[in-house]
Amino acid sequence: MTWLVTGGAGYIGAHVVRALVDRGIDVVVLDDLSSGHDSFLPAGVPFVQGNILDGDLVASALRDHAVTGVVHVAGFKYAGVSVQRPLHTYAQNVTGTLVLLQAMAEVGVSRIVFSSSAAVYGTPDTELVTEATAKNPQSPYGESKLIGEWILADQGVASGLAHTSLRYFNVVGSGYEDVYDTSPHNLFPLLFDALLDGRSPKIFGDDYPTPDGTCVRDYVHVSDLATSHVAAAQRLDAGEPVEPVYNLGSGEGVSVGEIMTAVRDSTGIDFTPEVAPRRPGDPARIVASGELAARDLDWVMRHSLADMVDSAWRARSDATRR
Repeated sequence: MTWLVTGGAGYIGAHVVRALVDRGIDVVVLDDLSSGHDSFLPAGVPFVQGNILDGDLVASALRDHAVTGVVHVAGFKYAGVSVQRPLHTYAQNVTGTLVLLQAMAEVGVSRIVFSSSAAVYGTPDTELVTEATAKNPQSPYGESKLIGEWILADQGVASGLAHTSLRYFNVVGSGYEDVYDTSPHNLFPLLFDALLDGRSPKIFGDDYPTPDGTCVRDYVHVSDLATSHVAAAQRLDAGEPVEPVYNLGSGEGVSVGEIMTAVRDSTGIDFTPEVAPRRPGDPARIVASGELAARDLDWVMRHSLADMVDSAWRARSDATRR
């Protein structure tokens, strides 16, 4: 069996690729390198450079490498920016998924693991999000991911497509010192950039009804996330039942204040965060249950907060020295 990983040269995708390789599963990567890096790919993994909007290229990649399943990670993932670029977001995330599924149908590939997002929930009115929590996306990004889930479900009814979608919140850490988060919008890179530039990181609000007054969120280690993507692929390969969606959540959450302390401890850089006003719409706490994924997808929080920060900082520091 061979699995195609779309977006496999990105931070999350590259971890999925390496997790598949570690389990002896053949992999091919499709990525346009708009935010990924070919240096993240392990030696010997076939790489097709291109965009999933190119249906002929996608079909050729599936056919030429005898692909039996797809882990679909590719997409435009910046929720905030998607508000300014809705058409681009829908083209990459909705049209791109349609083109991919059309190519899969043409070639006869009938298994897909979709990398979705907890952005489909928007700002939930519950402290512990489950798969049944109402969906209320509040950005084109979140909407595009929910539409992607709908498309998979409809194609499943129409063609028997075997599929599952994995929703998650904040992905951090690194499983390999040569793969790290290069996003200009994610928390850890922003924190590290500020410290390396001699600036104080910002906390938006410290008067929330939480233990330390700062927002509480779900943070999960990228290697744990990759492990569950592989487990989902293996269940689909084996014809074992899967839920249409799973939350990959911690069940507990971490506060922004706790992250600042962990970053201070890990980096050895003493700093006092700048406290800025609350951002409109930021809820005090959003944490997801990972109970279903723990049952089916080997979902376990194997890494502590210290592990997450240490691994991310180590990989970033190595990259800076290279």
